[in-house]
Amino acid sequence: MGIFDKLFGKKQQQESLDQGLQKTKESFFGKIAKAVAGKSTIDDEVLDSVEDALVGADVGIATTVKIIDQLEKRVARDKYLNTADLNNILKQEIQNLLVTAPQDTAYTNYELPAGHKPHVILVVGVNGVGKTTTIGKLAHNFSQAGKSVLLGAADTFRAAAVDQLTIWSERTNVPIVKKEMGSDPASVAYDTIISGVARNSDVIIIDTAGRLHNKLHLMDELTKIKKVIQKTIPEAPHEVLLVLDGSTGQNALEQAKHFTAATDVTALAITKLDGTAKGGVVIAIADQFKIPVKFIGVGEKATDLLVFDKHDFVNGMFQLG
Repeated sequence: MGIFDKLFGKKQQQESLDQGLQKTKESFFGKIAKAVAGKSTIDDEVLDSVEDALVGADVGIATTVKIIDQLEKRVARDKYLNTADLNNILKQEIQNLLVTAPQDTAYTNYELPAGHKPHVILVVGVNGVGKTTTIGKLAHNFSQAGKSVLLGAADTFRAAAVDQLTIWSERTNVPIVKKEMGSDPASVAYDTIISGVARNSDVIIIDTAGRLHNKLHLMDELTKIKKVIQKTIPEAPHEVLLVLDGSTGQNALEQAKHFTAATDVTALAITKLDGTAKGGVVIAIADQFKIPVKFIGVGEKATDLLVFDKHDFVNGMFQLG
């Protein structure tokens, strides 16, 4: 049991996940339940209905084809499979597609990887996906887990981003490094690292500008930020966290393509899953980019930003009530 379990309780986390996935599981699991009603075997009609359910949950065509192919192989191999086996097989195949973070960088709740301090997280993503809110929630949860946190407001091209992060800083009682709008983002990042080292912070979270219209400029800016960070901490940033809005479905996939081309994204945070029936996009993104999903947002509360557990997530998609 991790620190976060003790503070908020595994039960509360599971309830948040179940509530957040309600729309997805009602749509996804409901379609599958209708597909197998009255049937004793998994036939082509059932497989077609499963395919429709996966696509409807925004799992995506490419990933859906992989899952259906595996189902067809299992049906062909195990001649006596029935519809009661379908959910378990689907769970297994979906879990196999979800990437697990390497042990040395995986979080156990909001505990940090061992071996270095501070742990530096560079956060990227387009405007409107919940990037700044996610940073605020991370700050809150790391702080609640007993970690000292410092924020860096390096999205200096948008005044609202600095203001919003400042509000989260005040709300969570976490210090922030910021400059006036239009300042050099790399300068803010550098000052944040220097301050974090001086404060002996456990974790430093740096916001970056949410632009996608010019990938070359984005790449140059992120490269510059990384270089100034590495002047003080050569191995940092330890994570580049890409925030994606799960409710946008396939648009989130397009954003992931752009950002993974522009920088070395190491982890994903997928937000707003509570407001959509298309939570299957988590599966599509993890499968296509082979990048671990570390956090999912399933509500407005700070504690509704959950550390991603693929087993809990998949079980949640198959459980009604």
